[in-house]
Amino acid sequence: MRDQDMIKTLLTGTALVASLTASVALADAGHGSGIGEPGDAAQVDRTITIEMDEMKYSPESIEVAPGETIRFEVVNVGRAVHEFNIGTSETWNGHRGEMRTMMREGMMTMRSINHDRMMEAGMMHDDANSVLLEPGDTGEVIWTFPEGGEIGFACNVPGHREAGMVGDFRMGHDS
Repeated sequence: MRDQDMIKTLLTGTALVASLTASVALADAGHGSGIGEPGDAAQVDRTITIEMDEMKYSPESIEVAPGETIRFEVVNVGRAVHEFNIGTSETWNGHRGEMRTMMREGMMTMRSINHDRMMEAGMMHDDANSVLLEPGDTGEVIWTFPEGGEIGFACNVPGHREAGMVGDFRMGHDS
């Protein structure tokens, strides 16, 4: 029995290291000029409140201007944990494994986040383009948009994006 526990622990540790390595590699690409960059709070052009409910955002579509810096005040009005993550299908697909690991390893359930377990595993979920919130919580993302491109926002909690919890930024418009 002891050998089985050791093997399980080693496999879990290996999976976490692989997930973290992939996250770091993808995070570097995800925060480049393709989707924009973290914004400066002193340079915010406007503030938009985003409400996250069960499998939907309000608003679902937002016009942004090239180079515009927006403060997103994100409120989880739903009954489940939700994420506001600025990116593309490619970056979200890369992030999917990390979110599944967080669920599988008890760092997160559909209704709560275990920050202590996340810290122990080194999975802080503190990227500048994203906020993960429990029901009733509020968070903030300050983001400067690129000159163009197709980017949006999505919830990467397992099953949520697939259920339609996605929004888009309409780039290149005067806001």
